[in-house]
Amino acid sequence: MALLEDQIAVITGAGSGIGRETATTFADHGAAVVVADIDVEGGEATVETITDAGGEATFVETDVSDPDDAKAMIETAVDEYGGLDILYNNAAIEGPVAKLEEYDNDAFEQVIDVNLKGVWYGMKYGIEAMLADGGGSIISASSIGGEVAVPQYSGYGAAKAAVSHLTKYAALEYAEDGIRANAVAPGIVRTEMIERTIEEHPEMEEQFQNTEPMPGLADPEEIANAVVFLASDLSSRVTGTTLPVEGGYLAQ
Repeated sequence: MALLEDQIAVITGAGSGIGRETATTFADHGAAVVVADIDVEGGEATVETITDAGGEATFVETDVSDPDDAKAMIETAVDEYGGLDILYNNAAIEGPVAKLEEYDNDAFEQVIDVNLKGVWYGMKYGIEAMLADGGGSIISASSIGGEVAVPQYSGYGAAKAAVSHLTKYAALEYAEDGIRANAVAPGIVRTEMIERTIEEHPEMEEQFQNTEPMPGLADPEEIANAVVFLASDLSSRVTGTTLPVEGGYLAQ
């Protein structure tokens, strides 16, 4: 069942991890995908994976913290495919693992620039395109760290909490225009980001494995499936919400 047939999507951070998995899943469901990432090699590899499987995809090098780049990625969707139906603001960085008073000032600014401002810019220019195209669906990446405090991730958590709240504003302000806005809040997902954290802080591997009541870590595909749901007409009456995909962590 092709849930996104003839839809046009932009996905940020689509050169790896959850972003890549979501891009390929979107294409499998019939969407044309603009793959946006600062990582040129990763982004082009995602496009190759999609096109080799018979799908449609275009890569655009994008620093989501740069408003000109964010605007250009949206314009790519309009110029290449004729509009924009779905925007998934997925790009993010983890920032330091440190207590608040030890958290580096410049690192905090960078996390906010990518994880919050990047979503803001995507929404701003994505909404402009969706208004011209009769509506659409925006999904943004929050986190369990945006729902509850996770020690030593204050910058990341603060940005993700703001993403969930920003999502509510977009949902309310554009409900009458046919634009839905939701967020997805993953738990611990086996991605390059988590592997990098474990490499830098080996003592955290056991913590990650035991964080969620459901055993093990989530696969990127499990998050991608939730994003497809929020992007598609299956969630046609859902807006302004943050959907947790976290193995029961928030139920504790």
